[in-house]
Amino acid sequence: MSDCDNDIAFKHVTYTHLIDSLKFYDQKYIEITGKYQEGKEQSALFNDSLYLPKPNTGLWVNFSQDCPLYLSGTRIGFFEYNNGGFTRINNKVVKIRGKLDIHNKGHLKQYKGCIDRVSFIEL
Repeated sequence: MSDCDNDIAFKHVTYTHLIDSLKFYDQKYIEITGKYQEGKEQSALFNDSLYLPKPNTGLWVNFSQDCPLYLSGTRIGFFEYNNGGFTRINNKVVKIRGKLDIHNKGHLKQYKGCIDRVSFIEL
C-alpha cells in the first residue's frame, strides 16, 4: 500500500471492460485485476483470462517514487523487501489501484495505456 490517494474512490473495472472503454476511464482512478509481467524494459499488466503477453494487449504499470509502496502494516518498502526486484509479483495475478493515462503508452509506446500513481497491489 501507499499513502498516496487515500481519499480517492477507485472504480473497480474488469480488464476487458477497461480495454473497451479506455477513453472513458482516461485520468480516472481505477482498480483492476490482471497478470503482471516484468522483464527487461517491461512492467505491464495483461488480461489474466486471455493471457496474451503482447504489448498491444497490455497496460504499462508505472511505479513511482512519488507514491512509495510499503508492505501492509510496516514501513518496509515494497521493493526493498526483495532487494529492489520485481520478482515477487512477476507472472502473478494481482489487483492494482492507480490512475489510468491513455497518453502514456509505456516502453516504446507499444501498450494500450499506463496505470500511473500505483498506490496498492494485492497478490
